[in-house]
Amino acid sequence: MKKTAVLFPGQGSQFKGMGKTLFSRFRKMAAEASDILGYSIEELCLKDSENKLGRTQYTQPALYVVNAMGYAQWIEDNPAGTLPAFAAGHSLGEYNALLAAKVFDFHTGVKLVRKRGELMGAASGGTMAAIVGTPIQTVRELLAKNGLTEIDFANYNTPVQIVIAGSKAAIAKAEKLCAANSIRCVLLNVSAPFHSRHMLPAQKEFSAFLKMFNFNGPIFPVISNVTAKPYEPGKTAATLGAQIGSSVQWTDSIRYLMDQEISDYQEIGGSILTKMVNEIRTSSAPILPLLAGSSATATVPAQGATNGHLIAAAMTPAPIKRPALRVDGGETSAGLTTSPRINVHSLGSPVFCRRYGTKYAYVAGSMYRGIASPELVVRMGKAGLIGFFGSGGLSSSEIESGIRRIQSQLTNGEAYGVNLLADYTTSDLETKTVELFLKFNVRHVEAAAFIKATPAIVLFRLKGLSKDDRGNIVCKNHVLAKVSRPEVAEEFMRPPSAAIVEGLLKEGRISAAEAEMAKSVPLAQDICVEADSGGHTDGGIPTVLLPTMQRLKNRIIAQHRYAEPVCMGLAGGIGTPEAAASAFLMEADFILTGSINQCTVEAKTSDEVKALLQDINVQDTDYAPAGDMFELGAKVQVLKKGVFFAPRANKLFSIYQHYEGLEDIPENLRATIENNYFKKSFADIWNETRSHLERCGKLPEITRAASDRKYKMALVFRWYFSYTAELALTGNASDKVNFQVHVGPALGAFNQWVKGTALESWKSRHVDEIAEKIMTTTASYLQQRCERLARKPVLDAVMRPSRDDVPQTHHRSTEPAA
Repeated sequence: MKKTAVLFPGQGSQFKGMGKTLFSRFRKMAAEASDILGYSIEELCLKDSENKLGRTQYTQPALYVVNAMGYAQWIEDNPAGTLPAFAAGHSLGEYNALLAAKVFDFHTGVKLVRKRGELMGAASGGTMAAIVGTPIQTVRELLAKNGLTEIDFANYNTPVQIVIAGSKAAIAKAEKLCAANSIRCVLLNVSAPFHSRHMLPAQKEFSAFLKMFNFNGPIFPVISNVTAKPYEPGKTAATLGAQIGSSVQWTDSIRYLMDQEISDYQEIGGSILTKMVNEIRTSSAPILPLLAGSSATATVPAQGATNGHLIAAAMTPAPIKRPALRVDGGETSAGLTTSPRINVHSLGSPVFCRRYGTKYAYVAGSMYRGIASPELVVRMGKAGLIGFFGSGGLSSSEIESGIRRIQSQLTNGEAYGVNLLADYTTSDLETKTVELFLKFNVRHVEAAAFIKATPAIVLFRLKGLSKDDRGNIVCKNHVLAKVSRPEVAEEFMRPPSAAIVEGLLKEGRISAAEAEMAKSVPLAQDICVEADSGGHTDGGIPTVLLPTMQRLKNRIIAQHRYAEPVCMGLAGGIGTPEAAASAFLMEADFILTGSINQCTVEAKTSDEVKALLQDINVQDTDYAPAGDMFELGAKVQVLKKGVFFAPRANKLFSIYQHYEGLEDIPENLRATIENNYFKKSFADIWNETRSHLERCGKLPEITRAASDRKYKMALVFRWYFSYTAELALTGNASDKVNFQVHVGPALGAFNQWVKGTALESWKSRHVDEIAEKIMTTTASYLQQRCERLARKPVLDAVMRPSRDDVPQTHHRSTEPAA
């Protein structure tokens, strides 16, 4: 039986006089659209007396209405009950595909495209160009080689026809570059760089607008431009929102339909898409191949695309012609096989990207004492990514200064966040920091080193909770919690403690409405499982931790049925494409990097430390006590190569465990510590510590130390941790052996990966470029692995003789030849 897919063209297919034969046939639709729009849609399409048809805010409603009429005619002219098997639309045309599948009615669609057209029409500051006749990989490598990383791939129309988007200056450079390399590049007459990172502000506003509508499930599958797969249940609004800033994956959309054995492609109202389809069908294989000996299709789960596009998609591999294979004593024709196409937007969760407005499911985590600096956060934000400012260990004035610097430079809605470090010595420090976040309207907080939820983090999460017009809870503030223990993860994934919520309500810190809504939202919408890493760590193994945490997450979500999903990512040990690939194969919704970002130009640590770090290998780290949780025995992972901090810090903790006070320490051991470790006497250090506590208003600690000798010893030993951290931050080479540098082996792995390249020197490392390299190379790595795995069973089967041909005592390798 013939299977039909209906296709709807998008912007660029408009022309004066379009719909000439349709308006008289569908008067009611035209009148309804005109009433909503406030102008005559028929006059616009047929006469265009005011020359508005070429303007985006008018083009999009006009095309939607004419496409809708064209589909209505197609339905009426076909036998009763005939429906397509699939529908797809190019950009704006996707709205008509959804209309055809009854996801929304005609009236709603007019409202949606009117708003979409207004927002996209108001965008400016860039342009687009079509590149024809050259493979995508060639174009990508050419742009990358010449440093044009700010250019996004907006449309993948065919394997040799793409559209790029970016600033006018960047596109002009690309045009000259193409001309110099005999590549056809045609500038497009558009008002803005659509389907690129430059559309993120419009995308955010449109996503908020979409929340006003309810959408039905489609009566037949509709292929999304964003994912090149059918719309997923409950994700219509999220997918439509992402579409504005995401590239149009038209080639892969058709390849998906090819796998569904579509033989009839019906374009409504034109032939532009038909020509593309013909080119794709003659030059590409289906995206998900039929398996030999089975009618089922092979699928590789992918969680969809994200916002903005610096595409690093692997090119479609050449199909392998398989011979007839012997199966259960018979033979079957195996046909063609390919591996699925994996690109950088296949990695991670689109929900996570939508939540933060980022192009990739990638986070640059915070680093203590502002090492994750405002400059680092700004650089990530301007690249369409998110970084968290390392506010832990900084004073309130330093945190405020950092936030002001970030906000003064990220003025177009770019993503950023700030760290909130758990503090177990100063009870009100967390609350004062959260109050600072609320004062400056910080929306994203990374909660780190928490062993239980505190009133401060609950306050941040609940403040500003509201409901939209449909009664859905809207969370103004997002918490990304870094955890390494299931019991801590569980507390963050459940609604906040009723006791804490009640306490905040009684104190007047939250409203009664916020307290009530707290019952229906998780404390953290995003959980980052932190395995063995730099800084605070439990030394966990990612392949053990992440699956366990994911099962816990699934149980909790099933119990609470949150309106918004909880995303779960992975951190710790991620410094190479292989490590990132492992995380995504375990279905991590995002990855978070830390150690590798410390050795970049933007990191606020000393050049001396960066010089040490760029040369380490995977074995050059060690564990030491954490200064902020010294008495608890918590550990941090630190630099071992070239410094003595780790053994000295461990020695101090051992002494703390064995003696009750400073006076009990043997004289020779005391002399070693004072002369070699501290270079000061215990008495001098205590005087400095007491003065610091007095300045900070921490008089109870001084009082406690007067009666508790062991606590006084802990305070003196803690001085060493502050001293050594300051040495590293300032690069004081006079005491280099005492540098305290939090770092994990991921940096050693990264160093080996980039050895011999431009990134070998830290002076050439930039945090956003590292993110780009890891994500794009991860996609390529996974593509190559899938190709090898797809080929291996084929070659095994070809090389393996039948049982009748080989004596049972003779064993032959089934490994393919190199």
